[in-house]
Amino acid sequence: MKLSERLGARRAEGGEPMDPFSPATYDAADAAPASLATRAAEVGAFPPLPAGPVPAAAASGLGQRGRPVPPPAQALDPVGKLKEQATAQLFERIGSRLNEGTLDEELISGLVRQELNSIIEESSTPLTSEERRRIIREVEDNVLGLGPLEALLSDDTITEIMVNGADTIYVEQKGKLTRSPVTFDDEAHLRRVIDRIVSKVGRRIDESSPLVDARLMDGSRVNAIIPPLAVNGSTLTIRKFSRDALGVNDLIGFGTMTPDMADLLRACVQARLNILVSGGTGTGKTTLLNVLSSFIPSNERIITIEDAVELQLQQDHLVRLESRPANVEGRGEVTIRDLVKNSLRMRPDRIVVGECRGAEALDMLQAMNTGHDGSLSTVHANAPRDAIARLETLVLMAGMDLPLRAIREQITSAVDLIVQITRLRDGTRRVVAVTEVHGMEGQTVTLQDIFLFDYSAGLDANGKFLGRPVATGVRPKFADRFEELGIVLSPRVFGGNQEWLR
Repeated sequence: MKLSERLGARRAEGGEPMDPFSPATYDAADAAPASLATRAAEVGAFPPLPAGPVPAAAASGLGQRGRPVPPPAQALDPVGKLKEQATAQLFERIGSRLNEGTLDEELISGLVRQELNSIIEESSTPLTSEERRRIIREVEDNVLGLGPLEALLSDDTITEIMVNGADTIYVEQKGKLTRSPVTFDDEAHLRRVIDRIVSKVGRRIDESSPLVDARLMDGSRVNAIIPPLAVNGSTLTIRKFSRDALGVNDLIGFGTMTPDMADLLRACVQARLNILVSGGTGTGKTTLLNVLSSFIPSNERIITIEDAVELQLQQDHLVRLESRPANVEGRGEVTIRDLVKNSLRMRPDRIVVGECRGAEALDMLQAMNTGHDGSLSTVHANAPRDAIARLETLVLMAGMDLPLRAIREQITSAVDLIVQITRLRDGTRRVVAVTEVHGMEGQTVTLQDIFLFDYSAGLDANGKFLGRPVATGVRPKFADRFEELGIVLSPRVFGGNQEWLR
């Protein structure tokens, strides 16, 4: 008699319920007891489980903390297995020579290619010529380069790479975020690539120092953060820069600025106005700062100061300074503020600070007010008025306990122009305001807009903004300096139709 029939008969007789999991429920006349899962399924305790042992997490479909468990990884194809074997054998044969660091890149690359060909020849796996090239390329990337990131770095349409973990990589293309099909083998593979990046610029990353700013050899900016700060695995963000520095004509072609705006900004740089580029994260502040810096005459001495070197100035008389974090013992840190102070003793004609984000803002303003005209910098803010408030906050971080009015007067006398750049929702980056810092009225810093973006034109069929920056018709007070210095600027730059402003 089946267990379900026995239980049903017992209930019909009015007897006590039987425990379906008790050995007393079964007698010798029964067939061999079924598995616990089968017996429970017969009484409706829970659905039958698949045959064979099933891990508890997999049985529930949830892992630790209730997270879904991914399906089992598929077995590697023969080419993938050979790639793993070739990588392991390569490190066994020449790993010590790679770690010595005494060979240059070309010799190492030739040695790796020679050993790889030998390993593949010794393998019994049949390969086509395309598979052979693929294995050599991917193993070279893993051993000498940045692994799966090499293909993304070589794609000029990609502007940013965001690694959220070994198996999750997103990229930004034409202002839009998409998930990339490439992945790292595992967390250890990702950590090796991060270590390779930061070690080349003299930085370190480990559990005692789990986050770092660095750069690639081409100047691309890198930020890495590892566990325990990154809970779901190591994270890597790379802000790419084009191999060829963008010029003013490129930005005009992209619609970032108009020719009239470019003429005005060129005149402002040549007239040695102090300019602040304002914008949010990823809006193109550094690219715009590069373009503005290109207007600086080649006979002037320029000193750039950055957290991680990324500016691409083309002038010959150029000194590039880079801050340095503290070492393992907590010593040796050199901040942006230290470099700004030191640059004043280096006889600069222009000081270009990659970004004001701390107490160095006070030193930068003091430099602008003490004869170092023509300085350039960037700040994180969403509007020109916000940029003023941001500067006030940064100056207060210096701990000088200055009254707010004194700070605002310092800003008003130091900063001449704010250029606001924004990434619009269609993915394009546009200069949406060119604003003069006009003066003070009571306790308020007064601003006047020279160019503003015209949003009234709407969108095209593809969702792109049709508008462009338009002159407001206001003639700035610093225009008199253009005439004094003999800088010719067409009057139409300050003209334009103002009906859209009404």
